[in-house]
Amino acid sequence: MALGFEYYLIAGLIIGFIFGFILQSGRFCMNSAFRDIILLKEFKLAKAVAVSLAVLAVGFAIFAFAGWNLGPKDFKPWAAIVGGLVFGIGMVLAGGCASGTTYRVGEGMMGSFVAAIGLTVGALMTAGGVLNDLKNVLHLTNLGKITLVGVFDPASVILPVVMLILGIIGIAVMFFFWGLPALKKRGDKPLVKFDNFVEAGFKKGYPWWVTGILIGLILTAGFVASGGPVGITGGWMNISGWLTAGDFSPTGGLGWSGFIIFGILIGAMVSAILKKEFKFRVPKDGFTLFKQFLGGILMGFGAVTAMGCNITNILGGIPQLSLHSIVVGVCIMLGSWLAAYLLFMRKKD
Repeated sequence: MALGFEYYLIAGLIIGFIFGFILQSGRFCMNSAFRDIILLKEFKLAKAVAVSLAVLAVGFAIFAFAGWNLGPKDFKPWAAIVGGLVFGIGMVLAGGCASGTTYRVGEGMMGSFVAAIGLTVGALMTAGGVLNDLKNVLHLTNLGKITLVGVFDPASVILPVVMLILGIIGIAVMFFFWGLPALKKRGDKPLVKFDNFVEAGFKKGYPWWVTGILIGLILTAGFVASGGPVGITGGWMNISGWLTAGDFSPTGGLGWSGFIIFGILIGAMVSAILKKEFKFRVPKDGFTLFKQFLGGILMGFGAVTAMGCNITNILGGIPQLSLHSIVVGVCIMLGSWLAAYLLFMRKKD
């Protein structure tokens, strides 16, 4: 069914707005989540990613039973490995993943805006420009839509059943190991105080577990609204195509993915203003801007090569048990660790 401009406008902006508000309130960025594991021995954002994955697995499975189509990606191993590694390196240089870069633009961070431009340029260069041939070579090996339960069969219920089971088990395990100890530490203090709901919900940052749950829920809503996982890089490409050529998306002109980006920017801005965190900030030295632009280009190349950025693959493909997306996710993490070591840790050794 072809959806009209009005649908993309309303649904994209609403879901993007809520997504951006959550991203900014939870400081949700996979660059920080993965990098901080080795830099700071900090796991809170990584836990938020894990919670989101479990919620998404359950959400995707439920709607698959209701008739929505799952769509794990074709497993292209070289594209997954190279694209994931390059994306991971790029997001450390850029100072944020695709979603982290986008919400920080909404906060007023000009370095992230430069990184977003680099992301768009790199993606366009790879999708149809000078890097297209390299991408095509990496895409030559295609093993089909392989998941952890075998080759994807749209008529089979095995995949959504396994997704549902793993999601529920994941939620239960995380609650046992992370939730119960936290509740014991709180003692008699209530987990949620409804007397200051407005303050906690709109003017303060979110705990990691709240962020993880909300990210999972809003991306499930995005899956339902668009019939597929939400993406970031494609949205920036959509906006660029609309501005420069007038028609870039499959729907013609500005579409769903572009409105998601506009929604994220507005939602993040509103969140930052309410928290008094909005401020136009420019890096003090030009090299930082160059590094962020270069990081953005690498992310753009990695996202198009890997058939999706961190959001599409990690929070879209992994809940569907896509082998391609799992390999991409692992390689994004390894690439971020490599870049973090070379940039921040090597001098200490």
